[in-house]
Amino acid sequence: MNREQRLEMLERLAEMPSIELKMNVPADQRMALSGLHLDLMAAKLREVYFFDTPDLTLFANGVVTRARRTQGDDDDTVVKLRPAEPKSLPPEVRESKNLKVEMDVTRGSYVVSASLKGSRRAGAVREVVTDSRPLEKLFTREQRAFFADHAPAGVGWEDLVPLGPVLVVVLKWVPEGLTNKTTIEQWHYPGQVPLVELSTKATPQNVLQVYADTTEFVAGHGLSAAGEQEPKTRKALEFFTRNHPAARS
Repeated sequence: MNREQRLEMLERLAEMPSIELKMNVPADQRMALSGLHLDLMAAKLREVYFFDTPDLTLFANGVVTRARRTQGDDDDTVVKLRPAEPKSLPPEVRESKNLKVEMDVTRGSYVVSASLKGSRRAGAVREVVTDSRPLEKLFTREQRAFFADHAPAGVGWEDLVPLGPVLVVVLKWVPEGLTNKTTIEQWHYPGQVPLVELSTKATPQNVLQVYADTTEFVAGHGLSAAGEQEPKTRKALEFFTRNHPAARS
């Protein structure tokens, strides 16, 4: 980020309930992850689906719809605006207990997102992707209204196709030497080298200290945010649209 972008980011920090610091681990550094003493048996498996048009009209207009299956847990859904201006959202959305506003910060950029979350019983996502349940019914009434307010004109639920799944291995732990919980995610795309991301969360009050501590920690283990810091969502959407029959027709 240039100086103006950094100043803009710092000015916006005070508005954020949560800040997430992220870095992709380059393939040539992944042997260093063994030094983190990860307990892989504590990890969880997730199956992640996105829903968009074959030409990614939603994503091009800053809207993301996603559903996840998690080992041993309920299914969950989200409708996300990215980037978002939280102050411009209607009061009923800003006050919703299901709204999550967050700033994601990587080496070269930051972005503010606003997500409306939903929960569904385990198995609901599978019913949708096997065509035994309408996609629209997977999302809550609140999410459907949010989608209607922000989806591009002419795009409805019937225009969306499932993109996925991505198999994700998720492990959360507090590393020795840090006080913050840290998350490592490994995203598996068929026939591709997995994407590995490290992340941790902070508040406006402690973000600079968390950033300094985390940077020192990863550097001490031979890790750095070198190479392309590719967002997981964009990579997944572009990968699956390239291989979707509707996109090739």
